[in-house]
Amino acid sequence: MSTSPGKRRVLYVLQNLPVPFDRRAWLQASTLAKSGYEVSVICPKARGFNRSRERLEDVEIHRYWSPIEAQAKLAFIAEFIWCFAATFILSLRIGLFGRGFDILHVCNPPETYWPMAWFWRLFGKSFIWDHRDLSPELAEAKFGRSDGILMKGLLLFEKLTFRAAQIVISTNESYKKIAVERGGKSPEDVFIVRSAPALSRFRAYDPDPEWKCGKPYLVLYLGEICQQDGVEHLVRAVRVMRDRLGRSDFHCILIGGGPHQPAVVAAAAAEGVAELCTFTGTISDDEKLCRILSSADVAVEPVPKNGWSDRSTANKIVEYMFFGLPIVSSDLTEARVSAGDAALYVAPGDDGAMADAIASLLDDPDRRRKMGERGRTRLHSELAFEFSVPYLLAAYDAAWARCGRGKAARSASYQAGAA
Repeated sequence: MSTSPGKRRVLYVLQNLPVPFDRRAWLQASTLAKSGYEVSVICPKARGFNRSRERLEDVEIHRYWSPIEAQAKLAFIAEFIWCFAATFILSLRIGLFGRGFDILHVCNPPETYWPMAWFWRLFGKSFIWDHRDLSPELAEAKFGRSDGILMKGLLLFEKLTFRAAQIVISTNESYKKIAVERGGKSPEDVFIVRSAPALSRFRAYDPDPEWKCGKPYLVLYLGEICQQDGVEHLVRAVRVMRDRLGRSDFHCILIGGGPHQPAVVAAAAAEGVAELCTFTGTISDDEKLCRILSSADVAVEPVPKNGWSDRSTANKIVEYMFFGLPIVSSDLTEARVSAGDAALYVAPGDDGAMADAIASLLDDPDRRRKMGERGRTRLHSELAFEFSVPYLLAAYDAAWARCGRGKAARSASYQAGAA
């Protein structure tokens, strides 16, 4: 097994998206590399990132091909099996014939990697679970059921993953509470690393009127478009703004791909507002994305309220705040924690209330400016990824102390001090 004397080594695993497209994962991996870790990443090929292996920012990336983008329950099971097998094989290649690793860091969803964690723990590796999503609550939001075999299986796999993890990284206080109460973890083994952009990775530009399609105002949505995201509520709010409020002075741009995007495009056509909406699909070009966000006047988070959305930190909200955008959001616990006074909150699923809130902001430029300034200040002073870096490194220090090489280094240091 390859060993780099003195270097801490990590194998970072995620299944849903590739790096560097997954911003949270890439921020963590590249930050660890800059902090002296040797970092290897295993992820799928997707979103235009199709090279099997490459090195970026001192991070070695190993990608595998996945033939399945699951939407139905059986397809999810097939996807989990395929991705687990591909990941485990690559972990053997890296662990036995590559750079090696001391710490295994796995992001969810899904919670299917606990057997791999226990396998590598037999060889002195420590296991960090990056708890990024609430899979049981997410499944309930997608499929509308809180019981049945699927839910029992997801809760069981979550429990097994918590049990395998020596260290847990949570995205917010709501997730930490679940790790402690539902996962049985000690609070000192759970570290909060918020989902937020790095100040160095985004840039604000002058507004570009091209994106407004000849209208004075631009309303924006950013994010993966999945069934549980409720983007149809924004489409219907656009119709309300046109039909009930009599407005023709705005355009709506919806940035993001995802399995449910075609259905939302069809919904815009069915509501008769297709000409008021631009669907860009996934945008991997950071400069283009930043230019669109810099051109918007109001940003929206339309997700319905449920056990998943109420406790989860929406990356889009914090990204809106970077660009000083006033936000109209469903009234959710973690949305309020993130946005504070930078958002107007409306009853989740109330299309009319969303339309009224958007319209009120379009008609009040001074309020938009003040809300945007509050959001930008809050991000720069509290929420940006840079403020979570010490907690990320603390989690890794704790994981290092529990791996074989970390224990050996501590023992050698103790013996040297005793001598």
